[in-house]
Amino acid sequence: MRYRERENTEQAIDISPLIDMVFILLIFFMVSATFVKDMDLDIQRPKASSSTPSSTKAIRVYIDNSGDTFLDGQPVRTWVIQSRLRDRLRQSTNVSVLVVTDDRVPASRLIEVVDQCRLAGAQDVGVVTEQEAGA
Repeated sequence: MRYRERENTEQAIDISPLIDMVFILLIFFMVSATFVKDMDLDIQRPKASSSTPSSTKAIRVYIDNSGDTFLDGQPVRTWVIQSRLRDRLRQSTNVSVLVVTDDRVPASRLIEVVDQCRLAGAQDVGVVTEQEAGA
C-alpha cells in the first residue's frame, strides 16, 4: 500500500452560514429596537441649555401652539388628562411623563397640564426641549 498525494489540495471556506447569522442578528436588532415618533404637530420646542436625554418609553402629552392637548394622538380636554393618564400609568411599568409643548404656549397652560399629570400619579414629569429633541 502506497500513500498517494492528491493533486488538487485546494480548500474552500463556506461563508454562507456566516452570512445567514449576520442577517438573523440584523433582523433581531431591527425588531428589538424602539423608535419614538412624535406626533406630527407644528411645534417649536422651548430652548434649554441644561436639558438631558429622556426615556424613550415615557408617556407623552402634547400641547400645540393653539393650546390644544393630545394624549395617545387623540385630542383631550385638560380636565380629562388626569383620568386617562391614570389609566395609562396603571397599564404601564413606566411612571414618567413628558410634556411636548410649543414655546408660545402660556406658562399657565403648561403648569396646568403638568399639574394634571402629577395628580394622575406620574412620579417624573418633564418638558421636552429643542436640544433634547435633536432639532
